[in-house]
Amino acid sequence: MSPVPKLGTPGSNEGGVREIGSSTPSYPVKEKFTGRTYNLEKILMTTKEADRLHHMKLIMDKSSSQKNAALALGCSDRHVRRLVRLYKEKGETSLISQRRGRPSNNRTKTALQKQVINIICRYYNDFGPTLATEKLKITHKITLSVETVRKWMIAEGIWKPKSKKKLHVHQRRPRRSRVGELVQTDGSPHRWFEDRAPPCSLLIYVDDATSRIMVARFYPSETTDSYIESTKEYLAIHGRPGAFYTDKHAVFRVTRKGLEEGRRITRYARGLDSLDIDLICANTPQAKGRVERAFGVLQDRLVKELRLKNISTIEEGNRYLPEFIESYNERFAKTPYIDKDAHRKVLKNHDIERIFAQEGLRKL
Repeated sequence: MSPVPKLGTPGSNEGGVREIGSSTPSYPVKEKFTGRTYNLEKILMTTKEADRLHHMKLIMDKSSSQKNAALALGCSDRHVRRLVRLYKEKGETSLISQRRGRPSNNRTKTALQKQVINIICRYYNDFGPTLATEKLKITHKITLSVETVRKWMIAEGIWKPKSKKKLHVHQRRPRRSRVGELVQTDGSPHRWFEDRAPPCSLLIYVDDATSRIMVARFYPSETTDSYIESTKEYLAIHGRPGAFYTDKHAVFRVTRKGLEEGRRITRYARGLDSLDIDLICANTPQAKGRVERAFGVLQDRLVKELRLKNISTIEEGNRYLPEFIESYNERFAKTPYIDKDAHRKVLKNHDIERIFAQEGLRKL
């Protein structure tokens, strides 16, 4: 709050609060209109309240009418008459809101706050405020705003607010217009089951138009066989997309060693070519940002869901993934620009097993 001129002089509205009066003089002051005698003291007012005081003085000095004051303050004539009456009875303090310093009538009950903190400490100790709020609503039938839960968690030391990092801005590529035009795929080695099982890889297929996860599967590692198996599952469920957007993993692109050995195309890329599916290899992780951001969410939310359900094996995780993907897509999926599916049917002459079979030269 910034100090402003003394009582009776025009004030400044710097900071939105005006300080009326001064505690420096020790002599008594007699108020002009009420006749009361008191020692001059400081009264803190908001800009709105100080404007009211200014117009009350103009009315008392016969320099302005109540109608003009009502227009200037944006209120009714009746309310101005009420303010004038209170000002005559109690002076400047009558213009200050009586709610100041009192707790809000809409504040959450202390008992509910304690209950929520106990639940979070017991079940969701390492959850963020957003996910904790969703769990409180779904599992415990307690509906609160994310901001309320965040403030409570910070006050209890459960959550530490994160400082904003300096972001490197990358221009986002516009989404494709239809589902199935472009599908981003990638794998993420991670401790998905925390300390309950060894690290493994999660392979996901994310539609570029909607950010929906189309297929997801756990595998011990990111290999050609795992990508082929998950792609077969994708084709069986959705059909043939226009293109797959991947990184430059050896599954998709021949390495220098492979070129020296005479290979020109990988087994996976050859299979996609036979199915008339384009394979695009991104130069940077930011180029396939939708799948990268999806992994950021999954490494937080999916790990915690697997812990809550006590899932500790790849087999159990794969059985649970369809349920999780359904809730994920409801929460994060977007609406495509054009509501048409760009997937194509797998034709009868497409022998998927033979298309993805391993080929090699043999001497007879």
